[in-house]
Amino acid sequence: MTCAQRPVAFVTGSTRGIGKACAYQLAQSGFNVAINGRDTEESRTRQEVIAAQIQTLGVEAMAVPGDIAALESQSAMLEAVVARWGRLDCVVNNAGTAARQRGDLLDVTPENYQYCQDINTRAMFFFCQKSAKIMLEQGQLGNQHRAIINVTSCSAQSLNISRGEYCVSKAAASMVTQLFAMRLAESGIGVYEVRPGIIATDMTSTVKPQYTQLIEEGLVPMKRWGRPDDIAVAIDALASGKLPFTVGQIIELDGGLNKSHF
Repeated sequence: MTCAQRPVAFVTGSTRGIGKACAYQLAQSGFNVAINGRDTEESRTRQEVIAAQIQTLGVEAMAVPGDIAALESQSAMLEAVVARWGRLDCVVNNAGTAARQRGDLLDVTPENYQYCQDINTRAMFFFCQKSAKIMLEQGQLGNQHRAIINVTSCSAQSLNISRGEYCVSKAAASMVTQLFAMRLAESGIGVYEVRPGIIATDMTSTVKPQYTQLIEEGLVPMKRWGRPDDIAVAIDALASGKLPFTVGQIIELDGGLNKSHF
């Protein structure tokens, strides 16, 4: 397969954790991959290192630094990818943030509420919009499935009053997925939502002892932490069109966390 024939995936927030695992998994499945992180010296270096490592898998990769929440920079990032490879087949909206601080729901400030909304919901909405326009104009190339995959959280459904602003932003991101899924269904563009549970990443490292105990006590029926690779293999299946007759499918990857049990 030539470079022009190879499908292209853009994974936001892919310098670590779930996003990084997704980038590697998609590369192993034959996608050229755009690596994204913030436009800082440290992050740019990290992106370049990951891109170089991915290229050892026999595909191409490029660093596309930029803050997804800065809406004015989204188009330039997507255009850079299309300019390099001439196509866009998959977008994984993985970039997100935790609540700035945990605490009483009655103490959430407008600033902290808006912080979660801007990154977890608003940025995703408009990146979906811009990506969809590119995919619609491009059309389906060969037999390659086109997909937009939004990474939300089990907190889109489960209540956690110590970080309510985060839960609200992820529930809103879930609705973003459903709306775009319905809009793009007749065009053959799959839009999906992946809801990770308790995953071992940098974001959860500060609460590891607390959650390890809860997991061992049965909070997660599988009684283990999730791993970034658990999420990546599912996203790879969605990107590859393995669930073709679905619209807005929600994939819960949480070891049973959100299953009612007693």
